[in-house]
Amino acid sequence: MALPTHCEHEEWPGNPLDAAREAFGWLTAGDHPVAVDGRLFDHLPDRIIPVDELRDLLLAHGCPRRVWDQVWTHVISRARVEGGTWTITAVGLALPMLTSLAARLTERYADDPSDIHAEVLRGFLDALQTVDLTEGRITIRLRWAAYRAGHRALLDGMDGPTPKPPGFHSSEPKPPAGHPDLVLARAVEAEVLTRTEAELIGATRLEGVELADWPHHPGLTYEGLRSIRRRAENRLVAWLIESEASPGDSDPTGDAAARLPPDEQTEDSVQSQNVAKKVGGPATDQAPNSGLQGRG
Repeated sequence: MALPTHCEHEEWPGNPLDAAREAFGWLTAGDHPVAVDGRLFDHLPDRIIPVDELRDLLLAHGCPRRVWDQVWTHVISRARVEGGTWTITAVGLALPMLTSLAARLTERYADDPSDIHAEVLRGFLDALQTVDLTEGRITIRLRWAAYRAGHRALLDGMDGPTPKPPGFHSSEPKPPAGHPDLVLARAVEAEVLTRTEAELIGATRLEGVELADWPHHPGLTYEGLRSIRRRAENRLVAWLIESEASPGDSDPTGDAAARLPPDEQTEDSVQSQNVAKKVGGPATDQAPNSGLQGRG
């Protein structure tokens, strides 16, 4: 696809997500924008739909979640075969989700967030090649892959010195250890929560998603979903309390070594797993069979 002439003279955005937004804009410019056949999907208009309009239709409040899986299956399949245009299309459809996620990860980060944003994007792109299109809940798994990549980059950045201009001045503290996203991610790494439970808590407690709107298995009732969230939150609270009360472990988001071999595990990593057992057994990935659909 030939790029619009005016783009040849414009400076390329420094932030990778801004660059992705610019590239997606190219796909929808001109008389022949990249489009899909709406007849391939439930709920969508029976006509050719430009991909920027497709993004808006998916983000509409009444869009059924099954349509997300149908669209993602189509777009990802084409991206894997054709690459290029359809990979950019996939990124463009996910940009509201990726931008919101990256902003939350770096809202208290003192350094340039571009590297972390780049890792969010890289995690998403890697998942495009590996996500199982037959299992459903594609959006939640794409989102989690992007989140994990960005979260690892954030931890690496926080381990380095806080940047500061020349001259004498007081240093800004590092981002608070109790940042909710970091706490949830660490709880997953410590096997206190499953990924699904962390997403459920994050979406319904932090992102304002109503519990009734959380996509879940048809056999799971609202009360059952609320019970799952309550048990997960109780497990999380117990872990946080014990972590805070433990000498030398006031940061519940500190490095977790729960997945290391036994001879490399620290006392703290074993402790977090013991907490999970105390308050209702280890976390499992059995339910809910659900995921955030990235209204972002």
